[in-house]
Amino acid sequence: MMRSLAIAAALLLCGTAHAAPARTPMPPITDALLLDGLELGEEIESRVDGDLNGDGDADTVFVVASPDARTLYVVLSYHGEVDMGHEPAGNFRLGPDPLGPATLSIGKGVLVIEDLTGGTTALSATYRYRADKAQPKMRLIGLDAAVYSRTYAHDGNAMSWNLVTGDVETKVLKLTGEGEDAAYEDAFVQRFKRPGKPVFMEDTPDPEGQLIAFTRAK
Repeated sequence: MMRSLAIAAALLLCGTAHAAPARTPMPPITDALLLDGLELGEEIESRVDGDLNGDGDADTVFVVASPDARTLYVVLSYHGEVDMGHEPAGNFRLGPDPLGPATLSIGKGVLVIEDLTGGTTALSATYRYRADKAQPKMRLIGLDAAVYSRTYAHDGNAMSWNLVTGDVETKVLKLTGEGEDAAYEDAFVQRFKRPGKPVFMEDTPDPEGQLIAFTRAK
């Protein structure tokens, strides 16, 4: 909570310092500003810049990592009548045991986060978000998750959830073959609807917990 407040304060101060009498391109947030907000033991694990809210300026998404926590933040640019700047638009916790840096990308206004955590049994999660049109918040529009063995020691499970349409697909990752021929094949594929209210970034469900819930709901 303190981390979110500190970053928000820094961004708001940065925003009100820019007078904007005419429409000029907004530069991305500098690395120096992000680094100034870090505490001892923290680092910027990943970062991506791109237009999320459709104003033509670069918005910024970054992951702050420490030995025991990883948090993703989204910062949107804005142009007011008398000023311009950046404002926080959401954050949420990623798994604390990454098997590499989170992969961040922005395309056609959609933020995609790919994260792999765990050990020999791993959790692969892909999150998709769009900026809400009515307020500076990020809305979850898609969540994919899979739990599987990186050494092919057991079967796995996977799901894909489209929060816009409510479509859900679950399946078993069935282990076939042995040794160098080991592989996973899709089995017991189930499709059903799970509509619901909009889910904003701060309320992003735990992907493994959601996978378990959908698997049990079949």
